[in-house]
Amino acid sequence: MAIDFTLSPEQHRKQVEAREFAAEHLSGIRDLINPLPAAEERFNATRPAYEAAVAAGYLAEQIPEQLGGSMTSLVDLALIAEELIAVESSVPLSVLSTGLGLMPLLFFGTPEQHARFLPAFTSRRGAPLAGLAFSEPGGSANYANPDPSGGLSTVARRDGSEWVISGTKIYTPHANGWNGARADLFTVAARTDAKASPQESLAVFVVPGNTLGITVEGSIETIGQPGAEICQVRFDDVRIPAENILGAPGDGILIAETAFSATAGLVGAMSVGVARAAFQIALDFARNETRGGPGPVIGHQNVGTLLGDMKAKLEASRYLTWKACDNFGRSNGRDVELSIINKIFSSENAVSIVYDAMRVVGVAAYTKRVRLGELLNDALAYPLFDGGNVGVRRVQLQHILASPNYDPLAAAAPQAEPAAT
Repeated sequence: MAIDFTLSPEQHRKQVEAREFAAEHLSGIRDLINPLPAAEERFNATRPAYEAAVAAGYLAEQIPEQLGGSMTSLVDLALIAEELIAVESSVPLSVLSTGLGLMPLLFFGTPEQHARFLPAFTSRRGAPLAGLAFSEPGGSANYANPDPSGGLSTVARRDGSEWVISGTKIYTPHANGWNGARADLFTVAARTDAKASPQESLAVFVVPGNTLGITVEGSIETIGQPGAEICQVRFDDVRIPAENILGAPGDGILIAETAFSATAGLVGAMSVGVARAAFQIALDFARNETRGGPGPVIGHQNVGTLLGDMKAKLEASRYLTWKACDNFGRSNGRDVELSIINKIFSSENAVSIVYDAMRVVGVAAYTKRVRLGELLNDALAYPLFDGGNVGVRRVQLQHILASPNYDPLAAAAPQAEPAAT
């Protein structure tokens, strides 16, 4: 049979182990961190759970086996992510954000760069952090605009055997590190010539977190994902070896879009995890609450209709996530259409499902006694980060659809890339 959604024994094992891990290490996280007033405090309080996730292999699971990790497929990682996030979303987000920070290095690094920078992230020890420093305070949606007067403003100038990076980044995951020690590694997008188009000048650089000239200007409070931290970071004449560039100037657009497309499939899994938690709350309520009537409210047509529509959206999002991850993997990262569509579809479904769950529960859902308000704030992140859906539709998806060579049937029957020889 060519199409089969049955999980392999190994995938089922990973799914069950992730579910058990979440129950043991993540189920009490919100009670632990919610009373803490500052983002830095909440993030630091999650370190034991983060270390447990590293020891369990959930960071190594994002790194291919040939590079020292244990990743078998993006589908497997999506299965794990859903299980973790269905229990608590912000600690898994920190683990996956470190994966995003490594993506440019994983896809475009040289063997020498892999040997220098990856061992700390494949050892399954400690709590290593990596962050992608891409977004800027003035906005980053026009990063690929050919007009050199726009786009990213961070600049890397060549000075002999070094690159010197200057600029400010925002929304960089956990840049502050544990207890202010800074993240272990940054991948930084910068222009090598402010007067040249990004097609000629945008590049990505690997910057160790202990490099002189890096200043974390503060954490940014968010309305959801309370255990994850995002920061504003300033790079003041940060000097790194010339060999820390990934690829060459002008490769930055491809590098960034490949990294974000890889994680777009995982945003689908995150969305499914939160939506699944909301659906379960609504289902339990409908089965057990009578609200003064003769029987459980699930017997009312409106409630049944809402639950049925929620479940349909949830299942559609899950299987589109699997398909998008499978397409991306089979094409070695070249088939990104479904990844982008999945990010948009599943993240917006998650918000809709949580809201519908609140409608099932009623006014009690607006109180802190019911977890749905918390889940809504968590879900709202997914259409907005990793490239906001409005910008992703305009910049990436529209570009794909407008291509003269676009084949609307290709995503349904992707061709695997030939293996390198």
